[in-house]
Amino acid sequence: MTLIRREADGDQIAVHALQDAAFKTAAHASGHEADLVDALRGTDAWDPRFSLVAETDGEVTGHVVSTYGTLAGTRVLGLGPIGVDPARHGKGIGSALMHAAIGAADAAGEPAIILLGDPKFYGRFGFVPASAHGVDPGPHEWGDYFQIRTLAAWNDDLHGSFAYAPPFDQFG
Repeated sequence: MTLIRREADGDQIAVHALQDAAFKTAAHASGHEADLVDALRGTDAWDPRFSLVAETDGEVTGHVVSTYGTLAGTRVLGLGPIGVDPARHGKGIGSALMHAAIGAADAAGEPAIILLGDPKFYGRFGFVPASAHGVDPGPHEWGDYFQIRTLAAWNDDLHGSFAYAPPFDQFG
C-alpha cells in the first residue's frame, strides 16, 4: 500500500535519489530536477506543506513539490518537479501525488497551481492552458504546456505574467 505524506526530516537524500532516477531518461528533463528540489528547499518559495512523498512499504517511491512563484506580484504556487520511481510507473502513484498536491493547496487557501507539462496528462486533473485565465509565462514560449488549475480561492482579477521561484532559472 502507498501512503502520501508530507516530506519529513531525513527524506531529503531519498527524494534526491528518487527525482534523479525519475528524470534520468525523460526526454523533456533538464537532468537537474533533483538539484532543483534541493535548491528550492533553502528559499522563501519553499513551504513544507507542499512537499509530498509517496511511501510504499517504507520506501520513498514518489515526490511532488509546489513552491511559490509570483503572478503579477501575488504569490501563487508552481508545481514541479513531480517524480515517480521508474520501476513503479503505471501504479497510480503520480496520480495520487497530483490529487494530494491539489488538495493540500486548496485546503491552504491557495488560489491556483501553475505548471509546465503535457496537457493530455495534466488535463485530467483540471489543468487548462493558463492563457484561458489571462496568465502568461513571461518571456517563455510554452504555449498550451503552460497550465493552470484554479482552486476555490481563485479570483478572476488575478492575471498577468507568472514567474517561477528563482532556482528554476538556474536548474529548470
